[in-house]
Amino acid sequence: MTNNFVFEADLDAKTIHMIREFNAPIEKLWKAWTEPALVEKWIAPKPWRVETKVADLRVGGVWLYLMVGTEGEKHWVYDVYTAVEKEKLIASTGMFCDDEGNPKSDGPKTFVTTKFSAIDGNRSQVDTTIIFDDEATIKWFVEGGFKEGTAATHAQLDELLASE
Repeated sequence: MTNNFVFEADLDAKTIHMIREFNAPIEKLWKAWTEPALVEKWIAPKPWRVETKVADLRVGGVWLYLMVGTEGEKHWVYDVYTAVEKEKLIASTGMFCDDEGNPKSDGPKTFVTTKFSAIDGNRSQVDTTIIFDDEATIKWFVEGGFKEGTAATHAQLDELLASE
């Protein structure tokens, strides 16, 4: 069964829109998307990994995590949840920060909305829109392989969903 991955980048609007289907019921997909121990298994394209320091999935809560690269690169990321509706929606504002969650004042921000929906055949769909606050950042994402990296993480999520 195909999982139809749509990736559309609009540099002028500073927006990336993605849609992806998964062979799992919405409850299982939501769990894999929101429980830190599960998220860490798929969210970073291998061989990168993610380590969660704080995860508080509620409006005003934060997800503070570290992305660790193959050569010791470390990038702290701070997401503040602006909307959460169980098995329907997660919205957040993301930015780079230090290990205590203090945003880098000169760093870019992203505004991410992810919608979850059940589709035929006990399957689910994720519809994500990312809005960037500056042109340089979306250009860096698009030219830096974000589409390919996202496709790889979705494949990792497929594997996780099949094994859970």
